[in-house]
Amino acid sequence: KKQYALDFVIVNGENAAGGRGITGKITIDLLRAGVSVITTGDHIWDQKEILSFIDTEPRLLRPVNYPAGAPGSGSILLETPKGKIGVINVQARTFMQPILENPFRAVEAAVTKMRSETANIIVDAHGETTSEKIALGRFLDGKVSAVIGTHTHVQTADEQIFPGGTAFLCDAGMCGPVNSILGRAIDPIMNRFISNLPASFPVAGGEVRLRGALIEIDEATGRAVRITRVDEPGPSSAATPEPEPKIDIEQAPSPEQT
Repeated sequence: KKQYALDFVIVNGENAAGGRGITGKITIDLLRAGVSVITTGDHIWDQKEILSFIDTEPRLLRPVNYPAGAPGSGSILLETPKGKIGVINVQARTFMQPILENPFRAVEAAVTKMRSETANIIVDAHGETTSEKIALGRFLDGKVSAVIGTHTHVQTADEQIFPGGTAFLCDAGMCGPVNSILGRAIDPIMNRFISNLPASFPVAGGEVRLRGALIEIDEATGRAVRITRVDEPGPSSAATPEPEPKIDIEQAPSPEQT
């Protein structure tokens, strides 16, 4: 945050608890560390405590296209020294579980409501396919400041500003271990692909990198001025990781669902 003199920090935290969801403690730790808003995605409910915790912390978002009555909120508007900033979290549908309500309609409604108070709006588009996230970005061009994709753990190289002034990156990538398969230890994942037998997938150790996007916005218009990919080395000595949640081996996710 100091290195880039950041005014506002958004983190997707849905894999923060050993690769399976997020806890209340981790949420609080991230906010105390300087994070402004935490977005999530399909793993939001992996830790049961979040069902009750999320209503106590409005800066922790779940996808906006959950049905009415779901715990928590999919958007937030915050006051900053540079004016109001809105954040919307939406989950795509292609190859995603659960299949939520139409993300285009849901995010459109959220943006329309938010634009009555600010033009500075950032959308986390949590989805599997590049096509759906690009379509969401094009759909929102000129309506929001940025659409940043998450979920695949792999940073894309397509950062750009669309004609309407919306910054876009198909996937921000992962903050986590380099020598891994999507953050998990390599051998168990390879063995699963080879044998098709169930196995647990521990989080990998070793060197970590922080990946994401740096966006400069004209706060008077809400238009993006610049977008730059971020790919920085993590701390030389990583902090002790949060204990990985215990998952029944028969219920362990497949490598494709990490």
